[in-house]
Amino acid sequence: MTSKSTDVAIIGAGPAGLTAAYLLTKEGYSVTVIEKDSTYVGGISRTVEHDGYRFDIGGHRFFSKSKQVVDLWNEILPDDFIQRPRMSRIYYEGKFYSYPLRAFEALGNLGILRSAFCMLSYAKAKLFPKKDVKSFQDWVSNQFGEKLFGIFFKTYTEKVWGMQCDEISADWAAQRIKGLSLGGAVLDGVKRSLGLNKRPNDGMEAKTLLETFRYPRKGPGMMWEAARDSVVEGGNQVLMDHSLHQLSEDKASGRWRVLAKTGEGDVVTINAAHVISSAPMRELASRLHPLPKTTTNAMNLKYRDFLTVAVMVKSKDLFPDNWIYIHDPRVLVGRIQNFRSWSPEMIPDDDMACVGLEYFCFEGDGLWSSKDADLVELAKKELAQLGLCDPADIEGGLVVRQEKAYPVYDDAYAANVDAMRAELAEAYPTLHLVGRNGMHKYNNQDHAMMTAMLTVENIKAGRIKHDVWCVNEDAEYHEAGAEGELEGAVEALSSVRQVPRKLAA
Repeated sequence: MTSKSTDVAIIGAGPAGLTAAYLLTKEGYSVTVIEKDSTYVGGISRTVEHDGYRFDIGGHRFFSKSKQVVDLWNEILPDDFIQRPRMSRIYYEGKFYSYPLRAFEALGNLGILRSAFCMLSYAKAKLFPKKDVKSFQDWVSNQFGEKLFGIFFKTYTEKVWGMQCDEISADWAAQRIKGLSLGGAVLDGVKRSLGLNKRPNDGMEAKTLLETFRYPRKGPGMMWEAARDSVVEGGNQVLMDHSLHQLSEDKASGRWRVLAKTGEGDVVTINAAHVISSAPMRELASRLHPLPKTTTNAMNLKYRDFLTVAVMVKSKDLFPDNWIYIHDPRVLVGRIQNFRSWSPEMIPDDDMACVGLEYFCFEGDGLWSSKDADLVELAKKELAQLGLCDPADIEGGLVVRQEKAYPVYDDAYAANVDAMRAELAEAYPTLHLVGRNGMHKYNNQDHAMMTAMLTVENIKAGRIKHDVWCVNEDAEYHEAGAEGELEGAVEALSSVRQVPRKLAA
């Protein structure tokens, strides 16, 4: 066992943990970061490398309304951003559909007979809407009719969240899909065909999707590798292959004792004045000593996991999109990333394509527990089923598992989070929770960073100057507005992002 003394111990080298480490290092604090991964920093924003191919885990656009976040990105990675075109579409039964949906295009792709049924279903929904709207299925069916709901909303939603659409609250649909009207889109299409409307058509009048975004030329991991290097160059430590084993506070001194264990069983003791944790709340609670009274609450928090099967294909490109949403119920894959469209430098060979098939699952279920070779074969089979490539052209594959990718917002999550949050705030004012899993909040990368930025301000001030729990986003955050347009941290990031919530029994 070895022992270290530091001002701040940080659990997790993801965007939140490394943002805090980077800023504290700049301010002259001594910092020790522990990260359970033996190879990569960045958490879900890491970039995995295999034989020269680089894989983004989930796809990370670099856009933020917060000037502070944009300035920090530019400071950490000043010379390696490229501007990339944004394109994503829906793939259904061998055809591509614009995202957001364009009514004329969608109905044209579906064919005359099915389009007629869709329009009749839509008319029925408008004439005889469900009056007691409770679920996602109720709300969407009222807006678009049951036929279009089944084609464009049901399959993908259930793949991602692992819940049936009639179990998800209507509140999420109302917030997430607001502004999209089938009737309005059809009327807009008629106006365009008559030359009465010449404005660019993005499919939705209420939102304007970003047409381009910035991206590190070799993937988002570049950002966090640069942040790690800066922390180390500043005299601090980032300990890889070190997972949190136990965390306890000495009430007499007010200092923390962090036990970190390596994969080989060695233990490091870190003595610190403050602890910043981006570890999942469930894991943190189980490792605090003594156990919190709210440990049961924390253990009841749930997560949605996913895995990426990256395959290398002998082809220039399978499709031009950054990613496509797979609405076909015949296959298990939910989304497919095209890594060359994110950045050409992700692919080492101009004659090869590399795509990542994303499968949403729960840790320990059949998909998650499958052998890598079986998952690669599944990916080959499903690419063939979708008609996207010939399996004979696939020259290799790699499986990357991402546990706890999405915090689940079930009917009990809020009470469980609030209970643990209240107990920790009262008992441990120098224990700071940050990031997506650290706060069990569906944050994006820039919001995870902002929780760390505000936490650093609180540590410097010696008091709670900012409420980091105000940091989140709404569903339109990445869809509209100018990069860095808002100066105030909380003002830029304080609205509440809606996510699927399970209906109460």
